[in-house]
Amino acid sequence: MTAGLVWTETRARRRIMDMSSLEFPARPARLSDAERDRALELLREGAADGRLSQDTFLRRLELVLTARHRDELERATGDLAGRGRFQAAVLRAVGRASAFHLTVRRAWRTERLPKLLLPAPGPFPLLIGRAPGAGLRLSHDSVSRTHAQLRSSGDTWLLRDLGSMNGTYVNGRRVLGEVAVAPGDHVSFGHVAYVLTGR
Repeated sequence: MTAGLVWTETRARRRIMDMSSLEFPARPARLSDAERDRALELLREGAADGRLSQDTFLRRLELVLTARHRDELERATGDLAGRGRFQAAVLRAVGRASAFHLTVRRAWRTERLPKLLLPAPGPFPLLIGRAPGAGLRLSHDSVSRTHAQLRSSGDTWLLRDLGSMNGTYVNGRRVLGEVAVAPGDHVSFGHVAYVLTGR
């Protein structure tokens, strides 16, 4: 009986040793939330830049959200991750260079704007429009019959849009209500533009 116990004990030890020498395959580490968020950001940037169609974006979004390991994320975003800071800087520089001619054209047009002399201050506002009784009559299709009015208030001039169809603009901003203007301001009534000058 003792020999049987020794044999069983020896067999049990061998089994334990065999189990301790087993090698389990190493599994890749699970994804962190930061890694998943970075992959989602790459997908958003790719869609915003037009590098991914809507269908491709949706398929890859599903892959990223269901991915369990880094290699799955790499397959979904590998072609998008290559865009680095250098490439982004090059794209910004190309964008600025291509917009240069628009800046030059705008500056050229601004210098060539006709001058609009501010009238002498008086008790009545200056009506601007296409109507025959307007103080400043502008015969252009984009100007409303009663387009705007200009009035003095002490040392300042106030320009008001009178509900015109094509709007009144001062320095590129649409006038809503009444706004103060001064010599040097660029004003436009519809598509007719001027630079204000003082006396």
